[in-house]
Amino acid sequence: MDTPMEIRNKLLAEKLIKNFQKRHMEAYYCPTKEEAVKKALELIPEGSSMTWGGSMTIRDMGLVKALHEKNYDIFDRDICTDPEENQKAMRRAFSMDWFITSANAVSEDGQLVNIDGLGNRVAAITFGPKNVLFVVSLNKVCQDVESAVKRARSTAAPINAARFEDMKTPCKVDGTCHDCNAPGCICSCIHILRNSKIEGRIKIILVGEEYGY
Repeated sequence: MDTPMEIRNKLLAEKLIKNFQKRHMEAYYCPTKEEAVKKALELIPEGSSMTWGGSMTIRDMGLVKALHEKNYDIFDRDICTDPEENQKAMRRAFSMDWFITSANAVSEDGQLVNIDGLGNRVAAITFGPKNVLFVVSLNKVCQDVESAVKRARSTAAPINAARFEDMKTPCKVDGTCHDCNAPGCICSCIHILRNSKIEGRIKIILVGEEYGY
């Protein structure tokens, strides 16, 4: 028998999938990380070129490892030790078959909210790669866009800032958003994806387990 959380997650996912479809995006629900990884591998044809952003979701759930074990043309910026090569990796994302990412927050009506420091991730989401695959845990779902933006800035941003030793932003000091313009601000770009101009370019895997920030 499903637990109350599992019942709620399934119902919420069904609602989100319908709302994503209205916005010309494909969406799927996977209760576990194992099912989510399997679905991602099913969606991406062998031989496809791909890269990804700084998502902890896809790393923590084992998707990055699974992709490396398959027959894909991967450009992994994580293994770039040279800053110049890392910049090239970010720009190369625009010509890839697939860009893989997560979202900082999702509104119940199917809009995806992301914040970015440099802007490379939201730029690739917006234009360039033939396909964009989001892998998003249901714990990131918010009632509306306003609350989704608040979650992205007040929850995701301070946690992500804490990941970087050299980052010196106010949110890293006390864990709360200051709406700052500090050097290295992690909220330089605020991106709301409300529709896919190209039918089906955006694909979303919703995950019942909690991953990412």
